Amino acid sequence: MKRKLLTILTVVLSGMLFLAVGVLTATDVPDSVKISNTGYKKDKKGPVILHHKKHHADYKVACAECHHDYQNGKNVWKEGDPVKKCSACHNPKKKQGKVPKLQNAYHKNCKTCHKALVKAGKSKKAPYKKCNNCHQKKK
Repeated sequence: MKRKLLTILTVVLSGMLFLAVGVLTATDVPDSVKISNTGYKKDKKGPVILHHKKHHADYKVACAECHHDYQNGKNVWKEGDPVKKCSACHNPKKKQGKVPKLQNAYHKNCKTCHKALVKAGKSKKAPYKKCNNCHQKKK
């Protein structure tokens, strides 16, 4: 009887331990991220909704394709590292040294990737030409 109780207790505690580790180490990927035009000199276009979870889960885009921390010209950011707002390093109004301004950083990253997918024949829908394919109408 004691052995059976000890076995059940061990199994339950092990399960709780695995669950706790999973919860503590899980990456919480939001379904979507709204990229607003906050801080720009002129707000010409509406915001962009990045379907974050779709890029991560469905398209298998590695986190470090977008998230980065450049040190000595190399991206040292790895999954699990804190994610900063893009505007923490990319100024929306002006380029700072080799760091492009915010809008150019977004456009270069997104459009370059989408264009490469279309050119390689991996996608016909990855938008990169027309503003309104990504930007919502301005309210």
